[in-house]
Amino acid sequence: MMRVAQVERETEETKVKVKLSLDGEGRYDISTGIGFLDHMLELFAKHGLFDLELHAEGDLHVDYHHTVEDVGICLGEAISKALGDKSGIRRFGFFILPMFESLAIVSVDVCGRGFLSFNAPDLEGKIGDFDCELVEEFFNGFVGRSGITIHVLVQYGSNRHHIVEAIFKAFAKALDMATQMDERVKGVPSTKGVLE
Repeated sequence: MMRVAQVERETEETKVKVKLSLDGEGRYDISTGIGFLDHMLELFAKHGLFDLELHAEGDLHVDYHHTVEDVGICLGEAISKALGDKSGIRRFGFFILPMFESLAIVSVDVCGRGFLSFNAPDLEGKIGDFDCELVEEFFNGFVGRSGITIHVLVQYGSNRHHIVEAIFKAFAKALDMATQMDERVKGVPSTKGVLE
């Protein structure tokens, strides 16, 4: 079964194209016009073993908000499409990831209901010209279209770059775990018989 998807979204603010394979090798071709976001998405693909092509154009002369949010929306939609009815997946995943002085925990439930709990108290200010508050906006966009519940908890950290990198790497590993096929799982992993 090929678990792949393509998504395109065009608004007055952004134009985004995504091609995703859940069962990849961690290959990527990413260009959003936002260097730091590109770096985080490359980490996501590499450590989640997802093959990801993602290209975005946005109104960066305004700020990065619209582009970051719409990239999250499109990636979430691609994940949802690639998963299909979610038969045979593990459904739950979590990872605790150290990045030098920072430690991030990410837990996911591929349950069909998008929800985000984002607890990163030390994540304020900027990383270069990237507003740290946009990390949460990316994940808000993602959960809204993916139907995935995500809990992000940063235990501690002092370097903003390390904190965000720990979040994205832990997210990749947790999502990889949750979306993996398990031959013991027959049908949809829910007593309701459906994940929505």
